[in-house]
Amino acid sequence: MLVIVCPGQGSQSPGFLQPWLELPGFHDRLGWLSAVAGIDLVTHGTTSDEDTIKDTAIAQPLIVASGLLSLLALFEHPADGFRRVGAGAGHSVGEITAAAAAGVMTAEQAMVFVRERGRTMAEASAVRPTGMSAVLGGDPDEVTAALTQHGLTPANINGAGQVVAAGTLEQLDALRSAPPAKARVIPLKVAGAFHTEHMAPAVDTLAGYARSISTHDPRVPLVSNADGQVVHDSRDVLRRLVSQVRNPVRWDLCMETFVSMGVTGLIEIPPAGTLTGLAKRGLPGVETLAVKTPDDLEAAHRMVREHGAPRTAMDPSWRLVISPAKGVVSFDRSGEGDVVEPGSVVAQVATLRDQYDVLAGHGGRVIEWLVEDGDPVAPGQPLLRLHPQGV
Repeated sequence: MLVIVCPGQGSQSPGFLQPWLELPGFHDRLGWLSAVAGIDLVTHGTTSDEDTIKDTAIAQPLIVASGLLSLLALFEHPADGFRRVGAGAGHSVGEITAAAAAGVMTAEQAMVFVRERGRTMAEASAVRPTGMSAVLGGDPDEVTAALTQHGLTPANINGAGQVVAAGTLEQLDALRSAPPAKARVIPLKVAGAFHTEHMAPAVDTLAGYARSISTHDPRVPLVSNADGQVVHDSRDVLRRLVSQVRNPVRWDLCMETFVSMGVTGLIEIPPAGTLTGLAKRGLPGVETLAVKTPDDLEAAHRMVREHGAPRTAMDPSWRLVISPAKGVVSFDRSGEGDVVEPGSVVAQVATLRDQYDVLAGHGGRVIEWLVEDGDPVAPGQPLLRLHPQGV
C-alpha cells in the first residue's frame, strides 16, 4: 500500500522551487495559483530569502501550491493518483494540500483557504512574540514534565522521539537553556506558536470561510493528524482543518494508522524531507522517498508501480441508501457512527396506497442522514450515507 504525505510549515527553504519551474506548464500553473492567492509564489519559491519565506502569510500558501503542482508530475498517468494511492495525509498546513489532492476542494479553494489561514495565524502571532522548537530524544515523561514546567504546549507529537514545543520566545529560551536530559532543543523556522491557544483568534475567521466552501468526499482515504483516524466525510475534513489551527498535531498516531493499514511505501511531496525523516525512524520496513526535485520523479514513478494497489469499484469510500418510491419518509434515526447491518430496514416510505421498507443492502457505519423524518422524498433520492465496514 502506498501513502502520499504532505509536509507542513518549516519545511520550506530558499529556492526550493527553482528546478521545478523547468517542467512544462509548472511556471504558468504557479502563476495562476499566485493570482488566486494574491502572492507572488514564483518569486518566493525561487529568489526570496529565508526570512521572507519564514513569514507565515507567505510560507503556508507557498507550501500548499508547491505540493499541489508537484503532485501533477508524481504519476505517469493522472488517474493513478486516485486509483493507486491507498491513503493520503498532511502535517499541519499540509492537510490542506492532502485534502485538495483527494478532491475534497479545488486547488483554487485550497489557495484561498490557506491564504486566509496564513494571514489570520500571522495576525495572531503578532499579538505576542511566540515560536516553536523541536525537542529531539530524551525520556518522554521527562520531556513532558519539562514542557509543563516552562508553560509550553506539545504542539506536534511527531513520534520517532520528536516533540515540538510551542509558546512564547521567553519560554522557549528557558527550555533551550535547561533541556531535558539527553534531549536536544532546535528552534524551528516558524513565526508563531501554532496549534496552541495562541492561535484561537484565527479559528472563528476560518470557520466562517469554511462554511462557504463546497466540498466533495475524498476520493482516497485521508488520515487526520488530529487523532490518526481515517476520514471519509468532506465536511468533517473541513471542520478538522479549522480546529487543527489551535489543536496539537498527532503525527505519531498517523504513523500508527499507516502501520495498521499495511502501508509499504511512503512518498513525501515538496518541500520534502521532514516527514520522510520521521518515517525512517518510526516506520521500519516501509520504503520512503522524499521528492525534492524533478530528478526524484523516476524513483517516485517506480514506487507508485510497486506499492500502489488499484482501488476498484468494490472498494468504495461510502455508499448511499436511496428511496424506493415517491412518498413521505419515516425512520427511527440512527446516529453518526452507528453500525447498520446488511439487509436491515433503516426507514419506511409511505405513499397514498402503500408503505415501502428502505433496506441498507450492504450495511455499514452511518456517516449522515440526508433527510429529516417526515420529509417528502422522490424515487432514487439519497436518504442515508454509509461507510462500508472493513474499508
